Amino acid sequence: MPTFEQFKMPDAGEGLTEADIVTWRVAVGDTVEVNQPLVEIETAKSLVELPCPFDGVVTKLLAVEGDTVEVGVAIVEIDVDPTGAPAAPAADQSGADSSADSAAATAQNDPSDTASADSSVTTEPPADAVAPAAAQTQDGESGAVLVGYGVKAGSATRRPREAGALDPIGGEQDAGDYPVKAKPPVRKLARELGIDITTITPSGPGGIVTRGDVEEQSKARSAKSLATYPGDDQPWLESGTVSPNGRTTRVPVKSVRKRTAEAMVVSAFTAPHVTEFLTVDVTETMNLVARLKKDKDFADVRVTPLLLVVKALLLAVRRHPEVNASWDDDSREIVYKHYVNLGIAASTPRGLVVPNIKDAHRLSLHDLAVELQDLTAEARAGRVQPAAMADGTITITNVGALGIDTGTPILNPGEAAILAFGAIRQQPWVHEGEIQIRWVTMLALSFDHRLVDGELGARLLYDVGRVMNDPAQGLVWA
Repeated sequence: MPTFEQFKMPDAGEGLTEADIVTWRVAVGDTVEVNQPLVEIETAKSLVELPCPFDGVVTKLLAVEGDTVEVGVAIVEIDVDPTGAPAAPAADQSGADSSADSAAATAQNDPSDTASADSSVTTEPPADAVAPAAAQTQDGESGAVLVGYGVKAGSATRRPREAGALDPIGGEQDAGDYPVKAKPPVRKLARELGIDITTITPSGPGGIVTRGDVEEQSKARSAKSLATYPGDDQPWLESGTVSPNGRTTRVPVKSVRKRTAEAMVVSAFTAPHVTEFLTVDVTETMNLVARLKKDKDFADVRVTPLLLVVKALLLAVRRHPEVNASWDDDSREIVYKHYVNLGIAASTPRGLVVPNIKDAHRLSLHDLAVELQDLTAEARAGRVQPAAMADGTITITNVGALGIDTGTPILNPGEAAILAFGAIRQQPWVHEGEIQIRWVTMLALSFDHRLVDGELGARLLYDVGRVMNDPAQGLVWA
């Protein structure tokens, strides 16, 4: 008899209690193996790919893409013994063998008969269990996975194929090469309408995408386009509901954006914020950036002004360690940290995330560049793990990357200070008694006034500015 196992939404850690189903990597009827990517979920902090904990055949998807599922709730059912069947009585064994041989022979002689002698394999899933077909995968490293769910070191994993690789230029592929079932005319119609067929929920028998499915998708997209500005690509509207007149779209607040909103409200109305500003001549910093870009020791990393701001802040924190602290409301204590986990605020399509460089105070300038480069890439890809965003002690937000001069940033919860790094611009500046064109930027430091008074905040900000103005100052403080 078939043996069914249910895989429940695991605890992603860091106090998270729910996650959204983003993309199923499998469909009902698929044969799966242990460690095979099963589903991609989005927690309140990042995208995580869950590996399959069982070998077997998928019989039910208990949640659909877009659902928010609480930890501990079953999301998929797998038959871990799909070929299991009760043994036939000994007296009838020969007859059963003859029947099986006869059925096999019939199947070989009649190519139109696709049935197998094993009814457990040929039984089709019920109609209500059919879910959108999963994306094809290709060899490569897997995405983020949760610890404790059976991924073996060095085990082969698979990533979803890029959508653009599904339809070849100049010809059709075999049906087996596609992640969804559809007839060639339907695929052609989808291409002509500019619709990614892998995003369509099939309604045809056996999970096949029909012409009507494609046309409905086209109509829905046209309705949404009424709520957007002409020519704009606004993927953040895709999960929304368009009003009947097409003038508004309501998008549920979920995952990263939901957690960010909650954290910012708590921070803004719990910690008394103060912001101080400093305008700095950073010409020497820009000269150093140019030299480092030509240095063979930094050839493998990207050198930017942000890297030197990071180093400057670390040096300033070393001189003013009282800033590296947090306020414990429960015990009414100040917790001073003897390490610096430096957060870098990163904007993603799913919202703001703040992963941090662990023990940044111990790293050389080159190692900081490596960590900064990796952290930024993972954040943009939405692959930052919850642990990477935990236990931050101080943060930098690079608003200058967007051409903004400065801002009054809100503290990352649990931290005492956040530094906003503004755009670097050439402008007239008095240098050595003369007006010259210099590179200038503005720094803004927001801090928790329960932990940092105005003088301490000013000293920290001023020291960051001193290193940015004259990077050689860092050698004195290092």
